[in-house]
Amino acid sequence: MSSTTNSPTHHTSTIGSIGTPSRRNTELALLVFAVLIPVFAYANVGLAINEQVPSGLLSYGLGLGLLAGVAHLVVRKFAPYADPLLLPVATLLNGLGLVAIWRLDQSKLLQRIEQAGTAAPRQLLYTAMGIALFVVVLVFLKDHRVLQRYTYISMVGAIFLLLLPLVPGLGQNIYGAKIWISVAGFSIQPGEFAKIVLAIFFAGYLMVKRDALALASRRVLGLYLPRGRDLGPIIVVWIISILILVFETDLGTSLLFFGMFVIMLYVATERTSWIVFGMLMSAAGAVGVAQFESHVQQRVQAWLDPMKEYKLSQEGVVGHSEQAMQALWAFGSGGTLGTGWGQGHSELIKFAANSDFILATFGEELGLAGIMALLLLYGLIVERGVRTALAARDPFGKLLAIGLSGAFALQVFVVAGGVMGLIPLTGMTMPFLAYGGSSVIANWALIGILIRISDTARRPAPAPASNPDAEMTQVVRPS
Repeated sequence: MSSTTNSPTHHTSTIGSIGTPSRRNTELALLVFAVLIPVFAYANVGLAINEQVPSGLLSYGLGLGLLAGVAHLVVRKFAPYADPLLLPVATLLNGLGLVAIWRLDQSKLLQRIEQAGTAAPRQLLYTAMGIALFVVVLVFLKDHRVLQRYTYISMVGAIFLLLLPLVPGLGQNIYGAKIWISVAGFSIQPGEFAKIVLAIFFAGYLMVKRDALALASRRVLGLYLPRGRDLGPIIVVWIISILILVFETDLGTSLLFFGMFVIMLYVATERTSWIVFGMLMSAAGAVGVAQFESHVQQRVQAWLDPMKEYKLSQEGVVGHSEQAMQALWAFGSGGTLGTGWGQGHSELIKFAANSDFILATFGEELGLAGIMALLLLYGLIVERGVRTALAARDPFGKLLAIGLSGAFALQVFVVAGGVMGLIPLTGMTMPFLAYGGSSVIANWALIGILIRISDTARRPAPAPASNPDAEMTQVVRPS
């Protein structure tokens, strides 16, 4: 006996035909909270400092809300299936950074050192420029795989950006580091943009060479040693990072670039030996340069004995900094729950209070709980970036997403670790929180590229074309 289907219509169901929810309404709801929380914090700072609600509360709230709304509408239009958490978390961090910068603007001590009340308005302008670049990325970058065509152009562009601070008359030496250039009265840090361009180059290069780099010649102590000729790429990147450290005396950027390459190399080849070689080469280069570079030696001394450096700075010894000790005191006085918005004294860190050491302000006024919340927000961005890499359907997208996420994570680690005394200070800025146009603009571009890759990865596959002949086919099953 046999049974046949009585209906001529053959129904099939696929993920593509069912579709995937876009989650844009979820993103919008989270954005509302991402705007309201900084507005509430802004009001708290005004009440703590001046015992009244700040007069600019409405304009600040409307400005931040308008920027977030524009970004959301662009994502809804051009990347409807993107991850719903990346934009709200970045907006929340950026908004809290604006609040902390405005709070430091009100300090009488900083007003005597710098121009009073100018940092927060300028940072809001930089935020608008960053979101404008975010919009440009989503509107004009229809498919992230287009970037693969510019692999070697990206390499040339990154080298050009890294060399700009060394050009006479253009580069600036600020507090010992040569990582800025001056254009039309603005200080720009090209290295912030170079990390994105380098991630594109590394992703394109490793996608083509990953099979050769994964080969091993022999196994020693449980590690697969790479072949000698395959060590070339990592040695070249190591030399470039050392040259950055020597000529620009920039420990943070050197560590960031080399670390990002090693992370992407490990993901591409799945060889633990690359991680070990990378760490050994990084340590060897840093120790070697520290033997003759006084700026690096000073940062190491400030890390090993911050109290000694503080006493020397109080005695007027040129070249010594009290910032590391002031930051530790700020964290200590904050305790578990903090002193409250606007009730700390982190302005004693002086000129770097709103840039390199802005995390100390959060540590003092929000306490350990606030610092952990901030680090969890940063961790959430990294986690969503890694999830995007796992979901990406093409190897270039996977490597680019993991490279950008790794660079973001490394920057957070070296800045937070330096301010908290875990590692020597690097001079880099905390993404989205710290004052600085280059950092906030570049990181909004980074978020835009991650959202584009996420949209491509989460977009449902098109339903297969219907076949009338197949639909009329009868299915015969044995009884």
